[in-house]
Amino acid sequence: MSWQIEGFLETRNGHLTIDGTDVVELARQFGSPLFVFSEKRIRHNIDRLNRVEDVIGCPLKLCYAAKAMSTLGILRAVKDAQCDIEVNSGGELWKALKAGFTGDQITFNGTSKEAWEIELAIENDIYAIQVDSLFELSLIEQAAKRLGKCANASLRLVPEIESDTHSGLQTALLTSKFGMMPDEAYAAVAAHADSPHINICGVHLHIGSQNPDPTVYTAAFETLFSSLVRVFSETGQKLQHINLGGGFPVRYLDGEMADLDPKQRAMLAAVYEPADAIRPAWEAVRRAAETAGAEHLLDGLTLLLEPGRSIIADTGICLTTVRNVKSRPNAERGEDRWLLTDAGFNILLSMETYKWYYELISAERANAAHDTLYKVAGPLCDGGDVYFDIEGEDRLPEFRKLPSNIQPGEILALLNCGAYSLSQASQYNARFLPAVVLIKADGNPTLIRRRDNFEDLVAADL
Repeated sequence: MSWQIEGFLETRNGHLTIDGTDVVELARQFGSPLFVFSEKRIRHNIDRLNRVEDVIGCPLKLCYAAKAMSTLGILRAVKDAQCDIEVNSGGELWKALKAGFTGDQITFNGTSKEAWEIELAIENDIYAIQVDSLFELSLIEQAAKRLGKCANASLRLVPEIESDTHSGLQTALLTSKFGMMPDEAYAAVAAHADSPHINICGVHLHIGSQNPDPTVYTAAFETLFSSLVRVFSETGQKLQHINLGGGFPVRYLDGEMADLDPKQRAMLAAVYEPADAIRPAWEAVRRAAETAGAEHLLDGLTLLLEPGRSIIADTGICLTTVRNVKSRPNAERGEDRWLLTDAGFNILLSMETYKWYYELISAERANAAHDTLYKVAGPLCDGGDVYFDIEGEDRLPEFRKLPSNIQPGEILALLNCGAYSLSQASQYNARFLPAVVLIKADGNPTLIRRRDNFEDLVAADL
């Protein structure tokens, strides 16, 4: 089977296993829907990204983007793998601290930070607050002054770099909501050069997620380097780091899917090594530095990366049970066989908002031929809660291929759905948020989030 990964996703006695653990048994023990993650795979992905340091010749600071999945058990697994963290709210910052991250391991992004969030960051001496606007910089300076401290700040640029990813994942264009114009950023550095409360220590940009073309990183690096040169020439200040964000793709789609839009197919099937993408980009920067006589600006520089999807997406699966089957007449095929599962867009929101594709297999008959067409849908009281593109725009396949004669009670598995699933989940239709099991590095399955109960549905209600 093309989805199998030796030592990680395999079959045993026909059942899907993760790190040797039978996931069908996990579903029977903990119920479904159920998310299952692999700590070994998390470590594998972090090690893969850390290889970037071998090709750049300067320190690398790898910060996991907590927004992708921030259950405490996952955050602790990331920390134990010697990875730092990027947060996007005061809540994520609080969770990072609770998971054991120290201030110097934390960067803080976001467009709409409140005063209390900024103060929490400054109080904990975090590595850098990524500044989204001149107004936000003034808020940070005021907060630092109130606290009698100096805040580390990094300026987020909007460099007008487009990639071939989904429009909703484009974050480096003037049409996006993120960042400040370069001229604003340079003026800010000059204005705060002698501030006792602001230490502008870096520049930051992010070119979006699931980038299928690795050459966009060269354009991003060139923008960051030109920022280093201009800041030094205009202020004499040497920045301490540049931050490239993340965006490295995960291969969601393996092989051809004829009924998918070609651009969607190319994005979902993208795969390359992060180090291979960074190597030519960094070489271009070094050549530019030599030409400009500015090699000294690279000395002592730290490169920050903030990957989320490429660390956590392929470490997790979602187990779902077929709860209902039905048939509908179809003029072309005679009839369509429908499968109704207990996993809907309440826990897999990207399948609706971005028409995101997750491979679907039978966890109970993983090595059987998946050659029968089914219409698949979730449990929600919403016509859009389906596993196909209901608008007919070919952004998801019209049918899913599974073994023949699927019956109620069979366990299915959605693969590569560790990122932006549970972190975006809701209790829509008063459905319980699912439990999460982490297969620890020693092979021991550990419950790291219990399933909701009735009281959780009203816990915040007055």
